[in-house]
Amino acid sequence: MDIKTAGRTLDVFEAFETLRKPMTLSELASRIGAPVSSCHGLVRTLRNRGYLYTVSGRSLLYPTKKLLKVATAIATNDPILAQLGPILADLRERTAETVILGKRLDTRVVYLEVLEGPQTIRYAAQPGRIIPLHSSAIGKAMLGIMPDEELSKVLRTYPFERVTEHTITQAESLLYEIRKSRARGYYVTRGENVRDVMAIARPLDTPSGSFGIAIAGPIHRMEAHLGELARTLEEAGTRIRFDETTG
Repeated sequence: MDIKTAGRTLDVFEAFETLRKPMTLSELASRIGAPVSSCHGLVRTLRNRGYLYTVSGRSLLYPTKKLLKVATAIATNDPILAQLGPILADLRERTAETVILGKRLDTRVVYLEVLEGPQTIRYAAQPGRIIPLHSSAIGKAMLGIMPDEELSKVLRTYPFERVTEHTITQAESLLYEIRKSRARGYYVTRGENVRDVMAIARPLDTPSGSFGIAIAGPIHRMEAHLGELARTLEEAGTRIRFDETTG
């Protein structure tokens, strides 16, 4: 399977996630931006593998639960989430805010786990979301663990996208922010990735690599308890290092 086909396969499931109802072949092809002929071959393969089925004999397509079964088995056996999951859940309960585990992906961060806070107004996201390093608290934490020489090299060629009006888009400003954050032990964003959302993060060094853990919520609520949240996050990081056995 080439890269284009792999991408279109994922596009199929994301199209159903967005529309949330059956589609005809032509509707699906239009949604994923593929020729009907190419989409037909892809759909045939997915039907033969048990991932799609035809609804009511009307040539309407919809995914089966096989993908859910496969994804559940994968997630259940994720070695990182198995180790860190209970601590992340406890952090969510103690702060009543959304807790995120992420990892660097080149110039971006991918969310590996998102435990949304219990409050009605909260930061909402999905595992698998990909966001820029420079506009996210976890991203800043990932930049912060780099040696100075490597960090300066990365920032010289970094694509500073303006995500919101508060996003830092100058290397000098971001470098100053990272150095200040290193000294205090945590990294913060205030409306830099999502308007009105604040996040506080710290890096986690594990035998499986470096990760970032963040607490995120509305700016007004987070700002009022920043010191307490920073201490709680620090305690969680200490527990993770102490309990860690994953290799």
